[in-house]
Amino acid sequence: MKMHVAIVGAGMSGLSCASQLVRSGHTVALYDKGRGPGGRMSTRRMATPLGDAHFDHGAQYFTVRDPAFMAQVARWSASGVAAPWPAAGTGAWVGVPTMNAVIKDMADQHDVTFGWHVRGLVRREDRWFLTGETAAGERLQAGPFDAVVVSLPPEQASAIVALHDLSLAATALAARSQPCWTGMFAFAERLPSRQDTVREAGLISWAARNGAKPGRKGPETWVVQASPHWSTQHIEDTVEQVTAALLAALSEALEETLPEPVTASAHRWRYAMSTGSNLGALWSAQSKIGVCGDWLLGPRVENAWISGRTLATRMMAREREEVA
Repeated sequence: MKMHVAIVGAGMSGLSCASQLVRSGHTVALYDKGRGPGGRMSTRRMATPLGDAHFDHGAQYFTVRDPAFMAQVARWSASGVAAPWPAAGTGAWVGVPTMNAVIKDMADQHDVTFGWHVRGLVRREDRWFLTGETAAGERLQAGPFDAVVVSLPPEQASAIVALHDLSLAATALAARSQPCWTGMFAFAERLPSRQDTVREAGLISWAARNGAKPGRKGPETWVVQASPHWSTQHIEDTVEQVTAALLAALSEALEETLPEPVTASAHRWRYAMSTGSNLGALWSAQSKIGVCGDWLLGPRVENAWISGRTLATRMMAREREEVA
């Protein structure tokens, strides 16, 4: 039986699940509260006196181990939307010309509605409906659907499924995400440091010269990500406070007095990384609700892709069993 499936969250795991379902003949509609493709592989664009600056302020790169994901990355490479980035280490890849290019490539193949914040699920006559609102506050409903997939961080996933499947919600509640404050800085001139990346320096977990990645254009840009511990301690600080702290930390790490940035900001990822589990994905044949995401395997981009694919496989296997 072919299903009409709603997927909440159009990041890597949701889109991977959608691709696998569509290849098997199912119909999929995705909904995401963001303004465009990206999720935690988002790219931020900022206007500066020197032109637009772009910052990969989420995932900085991805690695490849799984053979199926390797084949996917090879396709991205062949189409020019991904390339190796040796500065991040052997086997590191990035989207081109921005990190979210691979997500955009996947989203372009599906029916995705952006700017649609799903708040809950409604069950009527054995079918699912989504309820939510736009960024402007307009209340919306979508459906009916045969099944729903929730591709969100565990804290957000549990809130959506709790009224309908306590088992799924309990598993999500047991997971915990770590926050991450990310600073974004553009400069009028290239910083003289020979370093393109910084790892584990003071409060910095990772920093990178964004323009050093393949295919990047525009002014000199740096992304600075604070450690989970520091981010947790300063989770409610203002953007101004965090921006100043991360700029000072970058100056110390590079051992340079930095010029005044032409633009500077910070983004708070409340749900940046999780410790992961060995569950892969969650699927309930009774409620017809599935959950996927990197938190069900581990904090790597590849794991998000595998989780979505795993969920789709489980959904289709159960459907075949029921038909038989």
